[in-house]
Amino acid sequence: MSTRKDFGGSLPVANVQALASDNSGDIPIRDLRAELQSEEVLVDESPHIPIIDMRKLMVDDDEMEKLHFACKDWGFFQLINHGVEEVIEKMKMDVQEFFKLPLEEKNAYAQPPNNIEGYGQAFVVSQDQKLDWGDMLFLFPLPASLRNMRLWPENPTSFRETLDNYSSELHRVSINLLRSMAKNLGVNPDKLASMFEDGTQGVRMNYYPPCVHADKVMGLTPHSDATGLTLLVQVNEVQGLQIKKNGKWVPIKPVPDGLVVNIGDIIEVINLK
Repeated sequence: MSTRKDFGGSLPVANVQALASDNSGDIPIRDLRAELQSEEVLVDESPHIPIIDMRKLMVDDDEMEKLHFACKDWGFFQLINHGVEEVIEKMKMDVQEFFKLPLEEKNAYAQPPNNIEGYGQAFVVSQDQKLDWGDMLFLFPLPASLRNMRLWPENPTSFRETLDNYSSELHRVSINLLRSMAKNLGVNPDKLASMFEDGTQGVRMNYYPPCVHADKVMGLTPHSDATGLTLLVQVNEVQGLQIKKNGKWVPIKPVPDGLVVNIGDIIEVINLK
């Protein structure tokens, strides 16, 4: 089983929410991202990533084919009718309330040295590294033995219970998706699901403050997810997520009550024979 040390740590950096509230408009040089000017982003003609109805997956072969196409051709899809709508709404509210807290209160949950969990930024490993324009709270809800409750906020008072429910429900959705994916691959669903049933679940809550020079900063550095599955919830309607397809960035407009699902690196390379 994984331990916290397996996931690395991060150096402390300036709080982005505090930087954004500074009326000077100055952006630290480590936050300026010159590479933004060279990337092509599709806008008007951007294709829509597939939308999968989880309720139909259980009974509809056509929906299973849509899922297979989405995984193979996109590696992304949006999931609707997953049954977690109320839990997600409560999680959204609690996360927003946490990030509204005064900085000193949020810093009570700051990342300990050499630890990725807690409030701060992820994967900052050098003093010269370019930084993301965003703060995060990162926690390991599963397995329960890995939980560091000292880093679980007590304000809002419902946060811990909400995260516990959210974690359990997304785990259920993930396992059901893995079973459907296995069927599409002609693999025993139990075989694939069992590989992740007792695995590590991380929940990363990101806050991207508005920036007066939004064209010069980046909320999150381009990356692939070193996971089995990533289930992404967007708190509001501000469009920000982009995925790369055929060498171009495609903006994703989240559907109401939907989850954006990303097939992670582990699924891509796993040997199911």
